[in-house]
Amino acid sequence: MTPAAHRVGLADILRRFAPAYLATHDLSVARARVWRAIISCRTAALGGHVEVCDACGVSRHVYHSCRNRHCPLCQTHAKEAWLVQRRRELLPTPYFHLVFTLPHDLNGLVGQRPRALYEMLFAAASGTLTEFAAHPRWLGGAPAFTLVLHTWKQDLGRHVHAHALVAGGALTAAGEWVAAKRGFLFPVQALSKVFRGKFVAALTAERANGRADGVAALDDRAWRALLARLYAHAWVVYAKQPLGGPAQVLEYLARYTHRVAISNERIVGMDQGGLADGEVAFRVRRDATSGKKRTLRLPGTEFIDRFLQHVLPTGFKRIRHYGLLAPAHKTSRLALARTALDAPTPDPVVIESVQAFMRRVARIELHACRHCGVGQFVVTRALMPLHAHGASSRGPPCAH
Repeated sequence: MTPAAHRVGLADILRRFAPAYLATHDLSVARARVWRAIISCRTAALGGHVEVCDACGVSRHVYHSCRNRHCPLCQTHAKEAWLVQRRRELLPTPYFHLVFTLPHDLNGLVGQRPRALYEMLFAAASGTLTEFAAHPRWLGGAPAFTLVLHTWKQDLGRHVHAHALVAGGALTAAGEWVAAKRGFLFPVQALSKVFRGKFVAALTAERANGRADGVAALDDRAWRALLARLYAHAWVVYAKQPLGGPAQVLEYLARYTHRVAISNERIVGMDQGGLADGEVAFRVRRDATSGKKRTLRLPGTEFIDRFLQHVLPTGFKRIRHYGLLAPAHKTSRLALARTALDAPTPDPVVIESVQAFMRRVARIELHACRHCGVGQFVVTRALMPLHAHGASSRGPPCAH
C-alpha cells in the first residue's frame, strides 16, 4: 500500500511518468504551463518562508501555492474568494440547477477546436435560457443565471457540459418580478430542442466560415452523417431545484465552480499495492444512483493524457454570468430586482465583518502549533524561489 507518510497526488503522477509521456507526446503552451505549475505547487521551486512557534521553537517551511485553476491543491482559497463576491448578488427566491450536455459525437471536434466548441456551448445554453425567460408563456422578463463549464467524467473521459444555476423568476420591463411556478422553471424537452437547434446552427456557421480543420474539414458526406447522429437522439438537459435557502444555494453551486478534473483525494496510488508497474489507481462512482465507489486502474501515461485533455484554452472563462448578473449592468439591475422583491440590499459591512471573522479564525487554526498546542507560528525569514538562484522547476518542454 502507499505509505501513509505521503499520499500520492497528481503532482507525483506527473513527475513519475514525465519521461514516458513526454517521449511520445507534444505539449501545447497551455498544457506545459499547467504541468509546471502543478509539479511546483507548494515546493521550494516557488519559494516561501520559514515559520517558528513562539512557544516551543519548533520550525517549519511553508512553500507558496501555484494558484493555477487546474491544480487540485489551489481551489479552496479561490472558491472562498468567489463566494464572498457572490453573496452580494443573491436574490431571495428559489434557485434551479440545470445541466446542458453536448453529445459524445462531438468529442472529436472538441479535441480539435476546444475554444470554439466551448464558446458555442455557452452561447447556445445562455441563449436558450434567456429566450425561455423572455417568453410571456413562462416568465416574460430578464433572468439571472450563472453557467459553469465542466469537460470530464469520473473516469477523466471527455464529457462536455455546462452547469446552470438560475434564479426562479425574471424581472419584467415594467420592473416587476415574475416568479417561476413552484418546483418548475422551464419544460426540459422544449429546452433540449431549442438548445440543440442553437448549437447546430452555430456549428453550421463554423463549418462555413471556420479554419481548414475541425468541422470545416468535414466533407459533405461526413457532415451529413454527423448531423444525422446529432439529431438521432434528444440532447440531455437535466433540471432540478436545489434545496435550502440562498446561502445553501451558493454552497451548492460552489461544488461545481472550482472543481478540477480529479482531486488528490480520489487518487489511490501508483505502482504499488497490487498495481502493476506503471499503473495509476483512482476512485470513480460505481453507478449514477448508489453513491458507491469502485477503483479504476489506468496506465500512467493514459491517466496523464486523459487529465490534460481538460486543460482549458489560455484565458478562457469557465464561469460566466448572464441576464441580471451580466457585468455591464449588474448593480442597477440587481437593485431593481430587489426592489421588485421587496428585499433589502445586502449590507457590505456585515458581509465583510463575517468574512473578516472567518479569515481570522482560519488564520488562527492555520498558525496554531500542533507540536506544543500552545504557541502560534510566526514568520522568521523568506525562502526565495529556486529559479531565482539559477535552479529550475524542471517542468516539461513546450513543443509548440
